[in-house]
Amino acid sequence: MPPWLNLMLESLPSLLWACLLFTVPLTLLSFTFGLAVGFGAALVRLFAPWPFAAVIRFYVWIIRGTPLLVQLFLIFYGLPSVGITLDAFPAALIGFTLNVGAYTSEIIRATLISVPKGQWEASFSIGMTWSQAMWRIIVPQAGRVAVPPLSNTFISLIKDTSLAAAITVPELFRAGQRIVATTYEPLILYVEVALIYLAVSSLLSMLQGRLEKRLARYGGFIGAAS
Repeated sequence: MPPWLNLMLESLPSLLWACLLFTVPLTLLSFTFGLAVGFGAALVRLFAPWPFAAVIRFYVWIIRGTPLLVQLFLIFYGLPSVGITLDAFPAALIGFTLNVGAYTSEIIRATLISVPKGQWEASFSIGMTWSQAMWRIIVPQAGRVAVPPLSNTFISLIKDTSLAAAITVPELFRAGQRIVATTYEPLILYVEVALIYLAVSSLLSMLQGRLEKRLARYGGFIGAAS
């Protein structure tokens, strides 16, 4: 067996363990919390009085206009200077959640706007309240449109979690760095790390394609809501 292949096989368990223990949970939690933040922010932008909407616009502007790595550094290294100290994983979770929330808020806002106003009028004409119309009519239709961009955001997030290595979260890329520090084989190890990210992203892309086909075949969320 070639030495490079032997090194990759020996390193694979440690890399996969770091992926399962830190990369996957960080991605799932960040996306779940970020989606909730994004949905709330989108509703505030669309329906809340202007002072509240202005605050959300400012939040989205700041997050979208600054690098994610800088945001992580501000949370992990900057907040201790004002008396707020966080462990690496919670700091990364907060940073990714805020970042995902800003981007998904724009996706959700756009998809909610895409639903024709006639759907609101029809809902009110049959006696629905605002919340009933939102959850039974508007959200199901907007959800079908939002699936592709939200799926892309999730896939991008998997790769973005590698930035958490910069604040010492022992995720997949950080595990690769540690192995490189002892083996002095950066090319082989970083190629292996890249292949793992590629495999995960490819799997998620395949699942996204199947989900979109399924939604198109059965009328998506609209049919489920009727």
